[in-house]
Amino acid sequence: MNEHVSQVMEALDTYGAHLSTTPGGAGWLHVQQVPARRLVGQLVRKLMALSAWEPFGQAPGSITLAPYEGFVGVRSSSSREYRSYTVTWSGVAFVLGTSAPHNLLRSAQLRNLPPARLGADSGLTPSTWPRSEVVALSWSSRHAATLLPVLEAVSHAGARSLLLDLATDGAERCTAPETAGVSFGALPSDLFSVSGTVDGLHLPDDDRVVRVKQHTVFLARLVRMISVVLETAGGCTQPSWRSVVEFERRLDEVLTAARPRTLLVSNDTSPLGALAVHAAERHSLNTVHVQHGAWTAEAVAWPALHSRHIVVMGERDVRLAKAWARHPHAEAHVLGQPRLDCLTGLDRAAQRRYLARLMASTRDHEPSRIMVWACQPFSHDRLKAQADLIAQGLRSADGDWGLVVAPHPAQCAEALASLFRHDGGSLDDELRVAVADPQVGARGCMAGADALASAYSTCGIEAVLLRVPVLEIGASEERTLGLADHGLAHRCHSADDVTAALTALACTDRPDVQPMPDAVCRWHGGSAAAIARLILGPDSATPLDPVPADSSAADPAQPQSEGVPTR
Repeated sequence: MNEHVSQVMEALDTYGAHLSTTPGGAGWLHVQQVPARRLVGQLVRKLMALSAWEPFGQAPGSITLAPYEGFVGVRSSSSREYRSYTVTWSGVAFVLGTSAPHNLLRSAQLRNLPPARLGADSGLTPSTWPRSEVVALSWSSRHAATLLPVLEAVSHAGARSLLLDLATDGAERCTAPETAGVSFGALPSDLFSVSGTVDGLHLPDDDRVVRVKQHTVFLARLVRMISVVLETAGGCTQPSWRSVVEFERRLDEVLTAARPRTLLVSNDTSPLGALAVHAAERHSLNTVHVQHGAWTAEAVAWPALHSRHIVVMGERDVRLAKAWARHPHAEAHVLGQPRLDCLTGLDRAAQRRYLARLMASTRDHEPSRIMVWACQPFSHDRLKAQADLIAQGLRSADGDWGLVVAPHPAQCAEALASLFRHDGGSLDDELRVAVADPQVGARGCMAGADALASAYSTCGIEAVLLRVPVLEIGASEERTLGLADHGLAHRCHSADDVTAALTALACTDRPDVQPMPDAVCRWHGGSAAAIARLILGPDSATPLDPVPADSSAADPAQPQSEGVPTR
């Protein structure tokens, strides 16, 4: 599958990467690689399914499309903002060459979607951007939580910084930092609500093609289909091409006024991040990327990192950083995760009290053991399958267990309401379930839990650091954080696996032994300060020893973390 997607993307790059560029010279396919690649992935998945369909395999031929059906639609998702674009079967027929005189590029569902949700205007946009040593970009709460500790450490070292908020979802927007030396700015919230045609991508038919197994895909038609995504306003996560061009102009203004030495990001692969690093290179700035979430080889839409310095959480991430690095002088640094520095001071008792109150609101008494499920914005069907696996496992486990469902920051909490209800709408009487406040989430309550379940939420790593037992859930073909591979979690493919893991946890005589988590996250409580030293240079504090992106491995002589017990 991935091989075919890469083959199509390489053909697209050769065929049409030059068709449209920003005034600063950033090509459309470089900036919009992630949404384009995801749409191509949907196309390839359907082509592979068609190849595997026995009647087609016995008598392959042209596909008949449905008249008036659009070519690009959207799939359902529990994500509050991110749209999951997909290719309809008529779209598949179109790129394979079928005549479509009565079809539109957009499906009716896509044409009738409400506009992207925008955050309220913060009123914090300064008319003159202040001089700053560092300019940082954030467009999600996870970015802000990762970058703010670093900017505070930069301030403590005597340098000024500017945090630029690009979020369009009100729940993801930053508030102005109170730290002296850290300035704050927000671009207008309607910047990413602009739709419009990208003329260079509306090509006439030609004979340029790419093969996917036995299928012949016409590249001009594929580009026209991808143009739908680039012409649709999708907020900061999927900005239209017109929004991208305007963002580049605004960012140039910021960088010209602030005159920083460094651009700091925690995503340089999606449209805004890729364009920001491209702009920083034009301004001859240093670029630093801080890994804000767990990486797995299968979890990225586009395996590319563009920044000069790549800060990773643990030793195992160095291999991926080396493989994904695109900067010719890229260096990887194993410095942990700055947003986890605060875990050294978590109040476990307060979090336990919060979980107890949630449980008490659902039944007469508090269960003796509580699991937290760190959710993610998957489709309803996938969430339902995970919910059923957890529920069946809890019902059969020894001990008195309750469950708290913790929404992901980007997830619609309403999507979780029906997961544990019967067809008639009644709650399961055998299982005590409560939903955490979205503002609390898994991070705000997992330290008080007896176990945490998740597929590949970064909260799994946080739980490991806090010595909360972790269950990595999902069918065998589903990806996880791979914590079980390091002896840091229980891999649960089935409800029986969940039952066995929880029953083992209920045994009070089990040895309290846990492997050290340095491979997953080096945790000393001082990651933010270490990254600040990297940004400001050796004169600010102790020099750092980077791991070159082309080296064979992380330095084995680096000290191993022993963790910091929480208070």
